[in-house]
Amino acid sequence: MTPTAADLARENEELRHQLREAEELIAAVRTGAVDALAIHGADGPRIFTLESADHGYRHLVEQMSEGAVLLAADGFVLYCNAALAQVLGCPLSDILGHAFTDFIPAEYQRYWAELWQQGWATQARGELPLQNCLDKVLRPFSVSMNVLTFSGTSTLAVLLADVSARLEISSIRSVVAKQNKLLDRKNEELVRQQAAHQAAERTAVEVSRVLEGIPQIAWTADARGETTFLNHRWFDYVGEPAITPEQIASRIHPDDFRPAMQSWEKSLATQEPLELECRILNSRGEYRWMLGRALPSRNEEGEIIQWIGTYTDIHEHKLAQERVAQAHQLLHDNNEELTRVNIDLDSFIYTASHDLKGPITNIEGLLEALADELPVKNLLPGPVSSILMMLDKSVERFQRTIEQLSDVAKLQREHGLASTPVLLAPVVRDVSLDLASMLRTTGAQLTVDLADQLTVRFLEKNLRSLVYNLLNNALKYRAPERVPQVTIRAQPDGRYVRLTVQDNGLGIDPAGQRKLFGLFERLHSHVEGSGIGLFMVKKMVENAGGRIWVESELDVGSAFNVLLPQ
Repeated sequence: MTPTAADLARENEELRHQLREAEELIAAVRTGAVDALAIHGADGPRIFTLESADHGYRHLVEQMSEGAVLLAADGFVLYCNAALAQVLGCPLSDILGHAFTDFIPAEYQRYWAELWQQGWATQARGELPLQNCLDKVLRPFSVSMNVLTFSGTSTLAVLLADVSARLEISSIRSVVAKQNKLLDRKNEELVRQQAAHQAAERTAVEVSRVLEGIPQIAWTADARGETTFLNHRWFDYVGEPAITPEQIASRIHPDDFRPAMQSWEKSLATQEPLELECRILNSRGEYRWMLGRALPSRNEEGEIIQWIGTYTDIHEHKLAQERVAQAHQLLHDNNEELTRVNIDLDSFIYTASHDLKGPITNIEGLLEALADELPVKNLLPGPVSSILMMLDKSVERFQRTIEQLSDVAKLQREHGLASTPVLLAPVVRDVSLDLASMLRTTGAQLTVDLADQLTVRFLEKNLRSLVYNLLNNALKYRAPERVPQVTIRAQPDGRYVRLTVQDNGLGIDPAGQRKLFGLFERLHSHVEGSGIGLFMVKKMVENAGGRIWVESELDVGSAFNVLLPQ
């Protein structure tokens, strides 16, 4: 049946009405006023409205703070909630029906494609930045994907959680953690400093207690050298309570102030112990010598925290040192004077011995001439003969004395000559042979006790003279009532060799021992001698750097001890 014009008009009007409804629906869907989905099917786009049962679900999605979209198989946005639109800064009309990749930065398109494929295959998760429509700022999102079916059509539901706040919180937490660690270290440092300060206070109290208990003036100073403590000995000494640096400095003698400060500054610079001497004014206006000493006190790190020092009164000791120095100077002057006297004496002895040789030789010649002029001695009267004999003996003694004086002068001139090591045993044997006749005559018993290899540093001829004089004297000054017992022994004694000649002869009283080694000193007149032998022995020993002394008891015997350098 062919439709009439009226039918066609009615049908045309219905189609126009449906078109207006469809356009209104599409507009409502695009603006979010109607719950519907636009799905592209085989017959073209289809509009699906949500059933009333899903209205509560959509309301829940709209209330979420996270973003939510439904994507068609071609990647276009079928649905977007208000939270995502607000974050992206776009109206819903600019999101719905548009490709979701329009909001993804170019450098993340490849990553999105991988998530896209994984999301359609199974559930997928990842992180992705989206670009704000207004300021083009990127915001990071955590992405969750799942496939949903509406009216037989599959869609990809995507939840997007803004993680910028979480990252910001993480950054803040990191900063807070660092600050907390810094605060913890500061607190630990404060605790350590407080503990160190308390320990230092305890130490200072203990140090003060100890320093108050010592008899010296005690003080402490900080690492810069500024005085921090003085015990009561200082205040008792100076008689004033103040301890300003100016008052302390004013107490030091002006002549000692600069050297003392230089020593103190050197110790502060080098961290070496302090030791100085200076005069400090006391409460009675007297300067007394003080010995100042100080040591640095260090912490566990080896840093100097303070100096601890004392002042010790050494005034009497200093005065004694000055007296000793004066005595040494006086002794030095006396020694120089004695040296000059000895030189003059040696010169006199040398000159006298030389000048007297001529006259005594002339006297000897005159006596010989007189004897030749006189009658034969047997015919001379007794007194004349005795006088001539006495003159001869006097001239002989005079000549011998002159020779001995010459030996003394010669000995003085030999002082300073280099000595050489000399074996002692051969010298003793040679002297014993020289005295063999006297040993037999006196019946003396000689005992020799010394090692064959024992040596001394001495001039050999002087060593021979020394041994000869000591052995000869032991035999000459024998006791007539007993057999002479003479012992000569030698042994090492430190840097020396100790030579001892001991006898059982007459012995020497204390007064005689004091003048025994003097020039021309003779203790016994019944034995011939000039009193010069022991003087020469002492001179030879001392010139070589040795020493000689005697130990004797009257009527018991004597022991002459000689230290000779090795």
